[in-house]
Amino acid sequence: MHAELEYVVMQNHAAELRKAAAEHRQALEAQRGQKGERRHRSLFARFLAS
Repeated sequence: MHAELEYVVMQNHAAELRKAAAEHRQALEAQRGQKGERRHRSLFARFLAS
């Protein structure tokens, strides 16, 4: 019985780690997207200014 409980706890911990990793990846992708948009706007602003 004890081994089964440890297994369930391990599974739960692994699921939490997967969820945290997915959220982290989403946050990084969002940051990259914002940087790209900023860079794009900056180039567009330079084009308009010239």
